Amino acid sequence: MSSDAVCALSDVPLPLFRVDGEGVIRDCNVLAEEDMGCSHKRLRQKRLDALFGPQDSIAALLKRVAGAELISDGGIVRLDDHAPYTIHAGPDGDGALLIMVREAQRSEAQRLHRRYAMADAVARIALELAHEVKNPLTSLRGATQWMMEQVDHPVVNETATHLLHEVDRIRERIDALLQLAPRADISMTKVNIHRMISDVCRPVPERVKLSLMLDPSLPEIVAHEARLRQALENLWHNAIESHAGNIEVQTRLATAFALPNYNGPILQLSITSDGDPIPEAIRHHLFEPYVTAKPSGSGLGLAIVQRVMQEHGGHVRLFTEHQRARFVIHLPVLRRQQPIPRP
Repeated sequence: MSSDAVCALSDVPLPLFRVDGEGVIRDCNVLAEEDMGCSHKRLRQKRLDALFGPQDSIAALLKRVAGAELISDGGIVRLDDHAPYTIHAGPDGDGALLIMVREAQRSEAQRLHRRYAMADAVARIALELAHEVKNPLTSLRGATQWMMEQVDHPVVNETATHLLHEVDRIRERIDALLQLAPRADISMTKVNIHRMISDVCRPVPERVKLSLMLDPSLPEIVAHEARLRQALENLWHNAIESHAGNIEVQTRLATAFALPNYNGPILQLSITSDGDPIPEAIRHHLFEPYVTAKPSGSGLGLAIVQRVMQEHGGHVRLFTEHQRARFVIHLPVLRRQQPIPRP
């Protein structure tokens, strides 16, 4: 196989098979190996219809591809676990190239799209709210301070102090909401992610056992330092506030993962904690603004994490396993090949 063909296989961010005219697998990418739970060596020489069915649908698909058609078939299932797939197939010499998409992955992509649409809508609201509210608040605060200076009376001072406290509280909420807005300054610099993690995860509460599993071979990444630090702080405080007794932070290179519009190395950073369980009803909405399981939470912390990941061309996901919550973020190590999109 040519080097260009090998690169083409590795660049596709979905399981991909190359089969001959008889439907025998000749090659596949790493994601296909992981999806099937089978090595490249074992997958080669297997017939496609020994892995997916119905057999007549597979045969019809290969026949149409042999006639130079491009096919998308959603009626395919994996034979060992009956998981539904959609196959996107096209001709490749005397054989075919097939991209396999689990329906569960399709649902996840649709959820992600809805989540980003929600974030963009809230971003627009945040900007409008800032223009409408912050200037009157500044005037109100100035007038209250002036009143305290002009009138020396206990009742006036008590009332004015209460007003200042409430004005500052509203400003803090607005500032938090503004963190969801599109950023004008997205300049990137080299960042030592391990130094940042060490800074963020301090101090460690006495009740918490912190485990750091950091890959020393990782290079510096290109990121917006202040925004990335804010995202990590939000994840760290989220774990602390969930009353976790054990928190594990791990970094490594994600060798079998792909990000859109990016072909370089990818950092995987995970924060796992054993705190209060996240209610199942909100797990799929946890990154939406104002969704929280905490009685006193603002519901903006994880939404800000998601916004920062969008700015960097990465993403964040939640996994729950064995009564533990694991937040996993993937980030490009190098500068993105295309400009970061602004909503």
